[in-house]
Amino acid sequence: MIGSIKGVILLKQSPQVLVDCNGVGYEIEMPMTTFIELPEIGSEVSFFTHLQVRDDAHIIYGFINLNERSLFRTLLKVNGVGAKLALAILSAMTVHDFERCVTTEDSDALVKIPGVGKKTAERLVIEMRDRLIDITNAASMEPNKIKPNNAKEEAFDALLALGYKLSEVKKIMSSIKVDNEKPEDIIRKALKRVGH
Repeated sequence: MIGSIKGVILLKQSPQVLVDCNGVGYEIEMPMTTFIELPEIGSEVSFFTHLQVRDDAHIIYGFINLNERSLFRTLLKVNGVGAKLALAILSAMTVHDFERCVTTEDSDALVKIPGVGKKTAERLVIEMRDRLIDITNAASMEPNKIKPNNAKEEAFDALLALGYKLSEVKKIMSSIKVDNEKPEDIIRKALKRVGH
């Protein structure tokens, strides 16, 4: 199992990054909240990783901290939740926000995530209750502090990648006031406006 990767960014193509580790290039998929924080090509980065082995592919997923990876792995154990949906959940909310949704049984907030229907949201709330302890016990670590270039532009692209319509993203983004915020903060603001 590949547990972490440290190397230099060769290519960024949402939601995937190509990282050179001593001459070997690893393609790593990650939540959009992590992707939009990536530094420039040529910069050094490090991720905690999860390796998924399938008949047709070996896929590496990267996370900025252990809590995110722990939630991702726990979500994969829920019936009907695959890696794509787990990434969508992590792209739409923080680990803390997800835990709050589960503990308060707020399935309505989960339904707003692209790909999560009412039944899936209810299943997540029920099945994740007892598994939250594993996530909260994971040590929170940040291997790299990353500064974005154009936060609002990157947040805009991230929302499109999450599956929201262009017209909807334009409307939401135009209504948000941005003051030197990180892309993930802008995304959180935008997601709160979805459905209102």
